[in-house]
Amino acid sequence: MDHFLRNKSKLLLISVLALTLILAGVTLGCEEQVEEEEATVEGADGEEIPVQKEIEMAKVEWTCATQKAYVNTAILETLGYDVSRENYTLPIIIEGMSNGEIDFFTDAWDKTWGQPLDEALKAGDMIDINTQIDDASYSPAVPTYVYEAGVQSLEDLAKYSDKFEYSYYGLESGNDGNEIMIEAFDNDTYGLGEWDIVESNEAAMITDVRQQMEDEEWVVFSGWEPHYMNVVLDMEYLDDPKGIWGDSESISTVVRDGLEEADPNLTKYLKQFDVDQEIVNEWVYEFGYHERDPEEVAEEWITENIDIVLQWVDGVYTVDGEDGQEAIENEFK
Repeated sequence: MDHFLRNKSKLLLISVLALTLILAGVTLGCEEQVEEEEATVEGADGEEIPVQKEIEMAKVEWTCATQKAYVNTAILETLGYDVSRENYTLPIIIEGMSNGEIDFFTDAWDKTWGQPLDEALKAGDMIDINTQIDDASYSPAVPTYVYEAGVQSLEDLAKYSDKFEYSYYGLESGNDGNEIMIEAFDNDTYGLGEWDIVESNEAAMITDVRQQMEDEEWVVFSGWEPHYMNVVLDMEYLDDPKGIWGDSESISTVVRDGLEEADPNLTKYLKQFDVDQEIVNEWVYEFGYHERDPEEVAEEWITENIDIVLQWVDGVYTVDGEDGQEAIENEFK
C-alpha cells in the first residue's frame, strides 16, 4: 500500500508539473501575442512609437491603382511590414475602412468616388491625409476622327445618336462617372434621353474602345489621365458646357480612422508618398500597355528612382526600429 501511495504521489507531482509547464507556455504565448500586437520602435528622440506590423492595403482593378499598390508593397515590405493587398470594389473599400478592416487606399479619385467618399470623410470613417495629384482629368472622350467630324462637346452627341448607337461606354457599376451619365440620360440632359450606358471594367472597356477605333466606328467613353490610354489612343476630351462632370479631379491617399494613432510610422510614410502624372503615366504604360509583371515594374522603378523613394521614407523606420532609408538603399541600390 505504501508503495502504491508513493507511486500515486509521484504521478500526481508529475501531473502538476506538466500542467504548470502547459500553463506557463500558454501564458508565454499570450505575452508574445500581446507583445507582437503592441510592437513599438524607438524614435529619433527616444520615444516609443507604436507599429502595426500587419497592414491591409486596398486596391481596385484600375491600372494606375494596381501598379501604385505594387510600388507601395515593395517599399513597405522592405520596411518589414506584412502587407495584405486585395482587390475590392469602391463600396467595399469604403465599408472596409469604415469598420477598420482596411487600413489605407492610395488611389482615391474624388469625382469617381463622389458622394459616398464625401459622406465617409464627413463622418470621420476615413481620413484624407495626402493629395498626390490635384489636376487629374476624368470626363467623356471620343476618337480624334470623331472629334474632327464635329463632336467636340457633350451637346454635340445627340445629333449623332445613330452613329453612336445611343450608347455610352463607362466603367464598373456604381462608378460616379457612370452615375453622372445615367442621370443625364434620365433627365434628357444634352438631349440624351434615349441613350443607355454600357458598364464594364477598365480593361474590357478599353478593349472595346480600341476595337471600335480600329474599325473607325463612332464611340464615346469615359477617359481619364493619368493613364496609358492617353498615349496609345488617338483621342480627345469633350467640352461640358453644363458642367455636369464638375472641375478637374484630385487623387488622394485615404486611411481608416485611428490608423495614425495605431501606427504613426506607417502614416508618416503614406503622408510623404507623393507622385505626379508623369510618374503614374510611366507606371501604367509599362504595366497596362506592355503587360509587364507589376512586381517587376515596381522593383525596377524604385531602383532607378531611389532618390524619390528616399524622400518618401525620410524619418520612417522599419518595424524593427532601423532607419528606413538605410533599409531601402540596402535593398535597391
